[in-house]
Amino acid sequence: MGVSKKAAERGVPSQMWRAGQERRLAMIRAAAEERRHGAALDVGCGVGVYLAALRADTPHVFGVEVEGEYARAAATKGHVAQALGERLPFADDCFDLVLSHEVIEHVVDDRACVREMVRVLKPGGRLVLFCPNRWYPFETHGHYWRGVYHFGNTPLVNYLPDPLRNRLVPHVRAYTIAGLRRLFEGLPVRIVMHTQIYPGYDNLVARWPALGRFVRWLSYRLEHTPLRLWGLSHFLVVEKRRRAAENSRHGN
Repeated sequence: MGVSKKAAERGVPSQMWRAGQERRLAMIRAAAEERRHGAALDVGCGVGVYLAALRADTPHVFGVEVEGEYARAAATKGHVAQALGERLPFADDCFDLVLSHEVIEHVVDDRACVREMVRVLKPGGRLVLFCPNRWYPFETHGHYWRGVYHFGNTPLVNYLPDPLRNRLVPHVRAYTIAGLRRLFEGLPVRIVMHTQIYPGYDNLVARWPALGRFVRWLSYRLEHTPLRLWGLSHFLVVEKRRRAAENSRHGN
């Protein structure tokens, strides 16, 4: 399968809605709580599959996407601006919910992107973030070898020291628990939840249904054990702190 350099660096957005996306949507809704009925922003919305899903909860759905082709496709599912995640075209304190789904690993400046997402959150609003786990046994974004990009899952490359790993996979990041949390240091947020999750194995289920369903069942149970540390993705939920005056009004 041929993959362009741009696709390797920016990622390829989900085009289909399957069990894995349905499960993540349920996680987003549970994490957002009542905020999912307010104004929602999907940063790096791709072609808009999550925008369409979020519209079932609120009409106030917005997206940001850097690629023009994807932004135009997503615009049929919500209000979409073509912009960088590091420079969101919104005022402070706009959104009740911000979603970042497998995006920050691709941006040029992940710290700036996180800072912007926190900036546009309302006090008390929540950011729900998914991104690659450094300890998952495979790098799912492919790798470069002698200047040639090779698409597909690359085993164990993320276990290499940073200088070697970054030579093979210069186009995408993967995060340790500490590395992801460092992005939020000094920002007015508190961590509500941080764990690791396994994939939905939708392709495996489609090809070998019985085997795929067993692997899915087993891996979802591993999420409740220390073996979750080898999951595919981080699932992080942070809440923007309320200002002192707002805390007084809420009785905190």
